[in-house]
Amino acid sequence: MKHIYLDYNATSPVRPEVLETMLPFYREQFGNPSSVHWAGRQVSGALEKAREQVASLINASPAEIVFVSCGSEGDNMAIKGTLDALKDRGNHIITTAVEHPAVLETCAAMEKAGYEVTYLPVDKNGELDLAELEKAITAKTVLISVMWANNETGNIYPIEEIGRIAKKYNIRFHTDAVQAVGKVPVDVQKANIDLLVISGHKIGAPKGVGAIYIRRGTRMTQFMHGGHQERNRRAGTQNVAGIAGLGKACELASQELVSYYRRVRALRDRLEDGISSQVPEIKLNGTPFRDRRLPNTLNVSFAYIEGESLLLNLDMFGIAASSGSACTSGSLEPSHVMGAMCVEVTLAHSSTRFSLGPETTAEEIDHVLDVLPTTVQRLRDMSPLYNCGRTAEGCETCETVRRL
Repeated sequence: MKHIYLDYNATSPVRPEVLETMLPFYREQFGNPSSVHWAGRQVSGALEKAREQVASLINASPAEIVFVSCGSEGDNMAIKGTLDALKDRGNHIITTAVEHPAVLETCAAMEKAGYEVTYLPVDKNGELDLAELEKAITAKTVLISVMWANNETGNIYPIEEIGRIAKKYNIRFHTDAVQAVGKVPVDVQKANIDLLVISGHKIGAPKGVGAIYIRRGTRMTQFMHGGHQERNRRAGTQNVAGIAGLGKACELASQELVSYYRRVRALRDRLEDGISSQVPEIKLNGTPFRDRRLPNTLNVSFAYIEGESLLLNLDMFGIAASSGSACTSGSLEPSHVMGAMCVEVTLAHSSTRFSLGPETTAEEIDHVLDVLPTTVQRLRDMSPLYNCGRTAEGCETCETVRRL
């Protein structure tokens, strides 16, 4: 059976070039980069090379790059470190209702510690109203945290405009760019970003490595204590192999960004058009403007069926997709992103995310379009909701579907 992987927003395979870059640091170049002897000197240069590669991708200075273990650590470091450093200025955070749990849970923890948090709402398409953002700013606001792109819907947020607002009011601006980096252009200078987080395993590097951009001069309390690594900003012996892999992945992403966008966008549109034309009674989750979504991401609800059932049936054909976010897929509750968009509960439960990657082919997309319509229909035929006649008076699901 052919395996088709359409869950790149959850994780991506390590690219061959990245693996080749990493292997020497598991074998002959095994030293601790903090050591002053020959074994340490062998590997310390690899860290600085990777720092340059990461910085180049986002138009930063290498000195502004700090290596961390993952995107979640980076978000925690950015939010907690900034708030602690600026506690003399205020205690108010502005974020959105559709952030990744790494941001939402960190903000919730800061609320328990006495900070005030404003969670900006989104509309039915998952889009922000920047007038609401500006209205939420107070004299105590010290941090705005808005993701560059949503991991479930693919919506790209107006980061440059938000950056201008943050700069206007002298507020620190943090963005979780885990889903955006390597897929769309990211420029920290142009967008007035103070803090930006990257995760390696989303762009063909291994799991367990990431980076945070900290603009020169940005005040931040040290998040992890211990050694003097990363210019005293993040203690702990660096994951040299992983960092070298992240650097190589960023180099490849920079070289291939334009071609990646064009090719993957065309495949995503092919999938979206095929589903729209072949499967009735569906709902697109996210902005209808395709150029304002990540080029690789499509989120669709299929009326009358459960998303988990659809995923299990697609898996029988070797097709891997996702229901909501991989970080919350163990929950029985609908995605918080679908909830924030006020998607009706049964449709929220049927939301299915297809996320494409560099290895995705047109033949794979066509195979999905061969399998998906009949699979959806088979599940609908077994659904009591579908078989209620879809005209039952007072049936909330039926009324919702009639409005699709």
